[in-house]
Formats: sequence, C-alpha cells, structure tokens
Amino acid sequence: MVLNRRFEPEVSREGGNGRSMRFMAAAATDRGNFRNINQDSLLLCHGWVEGRESLLAAVCDGMGGLAKGELASAAVVRTFFKWYQEELPQELKGRGGQADMQEIGARWSLMLKRLNARLSEYAGRTGLKGMGTTFSGLLFLEDQYVIVHVGDSRVYWNGPPLRQLTQDHTCAAREVSRGRMTGEQARKDPRRNQLLQCVGASPFVEPQVIGGGLQAGLYLLCSDGFYHELGQEELAQYLDPARLADRQGMEESARYLIERVRERGERDNISVILIRVL
Repeated sequence: MVLNRRFEPEVSREGGNGRSMRFMAAAATDRGNFRNINQDSLLLCHGWVEGRESLLAAVCDGMGGLAKGELASAAVVRTFFKWYQEELPQELKGRGGQADMQEIGARWSLMLKRLNARLSEYAGRTGLKGMGTTFSGLLFLEDQYVIVHVGDSRVYWNGPPLRQLTQDHTCAAREVSRGRMTGEQARKDPRRNQLLQCVGASPFVEPQVIGGGLQAGLYLLCSDGFYHELGQEELAQYLDPARLADRQGMEESARYLIERVRERGERDNISVILIRVL
C-alpha cells in the first residue's frame, strides 16, 4: 500500500485459467494549489483471487478542516487493504469461489462504523479533536459489484451517459433531495462542503450501499476536489470510454483533468481513480 498515491500490484493480463482480464485501471492524486500536504488516500488492488478476477478501489478524502485528516484516510485505506489481502480469499474459498456481494456490502458498512468509533476514540484520547475522512469504495468480482459510500467523494459510471451512482452526504445535497434547491444552485451553495456524516468525526455513520451487475464502460471514483470545477458535460467528454483505449490514455486524461482543475483555482486536494470495464 502506498498512501496519498496509487497502489497497483503488478498482475498478468491473463489469469491461471487463461482468461483475459476485463478491468483496466489508472489513478492520480495531487495536493492542489493551496494545501501543504495531501490528505487524500487511494487504494487500488487488481488481480486474481481464488480464480476470479477482482478489483478493489477506494478514495478517502481526509477532511482538510479537521485535525490530521491524512491519518484518518490512511487508517481506513489500511483496513480495507488488509481485508482484501486476508479476508476476501477466505470468503471466496469458503464459498467455492462464489461471493455474496450483499453480505460483503454489509460487512464493509460494519467496518466503517467500527472505524468511525475507533478514530473518534483515538482523537479524544490524543487531543486531536475531529479526525475525519470520506469513503467511496467499490469491489468488482467478475460480473458483479458493490459500492459502499460515506461523505462527498463520488462514484460515477460513464457508459455513456454519465451517471452519478453515489449520493453526496452534504447539507446542500439534502436540500436538493427535498426539492428546496436545484443541482446548479447546490454547486454554488456554501453548504456544498458541509458534511452530514464522515468516518471518524460523526456520532454515527450510515453508509450508502449499492450493488448490481457490471456494465461495460468507465467507472470513476474521485474526491470532491476533482469534481467541483468540472461540469458533467466536461467529465462525460474527456472520460468517454470510447476515447480511453488503454491505460496510458486513461492516465493522460486523469492528469489533464487534474491540471484543468488546478488552473481553475480548486483549493482542495485532487484525486481520481478510473476503471475501464471491457
């Protein structure tokens, strides 16, 4: 695991059973224009587990206004990396190579609730008032996926069309859901960054859990620093899966968009993971 960068184990494009891999991934992160450190942490693991192609990706945005946000995001990434290495193989082995994605989503949700309590207790014990992080993570196992989400990082799918899969846990997003504000108004509202929940600095967390069958296209995980200065049409255009034929193209598009975000004055850390499903 490499914190504040990408972690991508080297894997063969063919598994032991001779099948080609369906997933191709790239990641990029930048501390941005004004932050002294990068409080985002990324996790990207891709390989064969018990004969099945799997990919785990997560973006954790350590809260810039809270103490030691980078510690909170790193702790969450470590926990899920350990789960992927140690528990997922046992899960698949015990089920003959099969997995209950709904059960995995429930387990991830419980992991985040325990992390929330653990980080809160650590912050109280050490005098670090408020150690918080968002979490947007997904697991692909061949043709199935599960997403678990807390905060205002996001997961998108671009088939096309571009569709946001997760819900922002912010005051502005809540007003949109209640019909009191439009999406465009929410983009400019000062409450767009006011979180209703995050891991480590909330009395409790209730993660959003989404599951289903994989669709060909591009999946995108990003911190709020990535999407604030980019419109939906721009994301859809530059992250059109038809334009991203290989990993190099994915990396170039990620870096290009990060540079555009910096040029437009984004003040936060900027992180993105792109996953092409073939």
